[in-house]
Amino acid sequence: MRKPNVVLFTMILAVSLFAFYGCPKSADVSSAPEPQPQKVEPAPAKSAEQIAAEKAAEEKRAAEAAAAAAKAAEEEKAREAAAKSAAGLQSIYFDFDKSFVRDDAKAVMKANADYLKANPKVKVRIEGSCDERGTIEYNQALGQRRASAAKKYLTDMGISAKRISLISYGKEKPVCTQSTEDCWQKNRRDDFVAAE
Repeated sequence: MRKPNVVLFTMILAVSLFAFYGCPKSADVSSAPEPQPQKVEPAPAKSAEQIAAEKAAEEKRAAEAAAAAAKAAEEEKAREAAAKSAAGLQSIYFDFDKSFVRDDAKAVMKANADYLKANPKVKVRIEGSCDERGTIEYNQALGQRRASAAKKYLTDMGISAKRISLISYGKEKPVCTQSTEDCWQKNRRDDFVAAE
């Protein structure tokens, strides 16, 4: 009866070995190490020198902005001063769709010429304008003709053409925006802007 014990023992041993070696003991573990959570270190405290440098840079930016604003204010004052020095220069007005200097504008043109003669260093820019009616292109051309007519009038009165420049704004610079004849009359004009 020894033989059945040996067979039984062999079978138990085979099943035990199969169970021991045949089944995995644990899941495969990769050889790469597990990622560790990164430590977030607080930003280092700023030194007194860094704080002072940042404050100085901010003050410098503020000073530069203030200087730019002051320069712009000075330029505006210079433009206003030029406008005040040109107080002797007055605008003239035109009839609808016309570019000749009207009779009522001739006295103004004479006064403008006298002012320019009395101030030989002053140059003038004649700005031709129109009312809102008509196309942009047509009004640009009409404004140019109006400015040219005023220039010719001044040169005929002895003002050097080198002192006069022209620009046409067409209907782009209205002084009045209502659609009435009184308003349109104010927009059909030549403005005289002095410059040194």
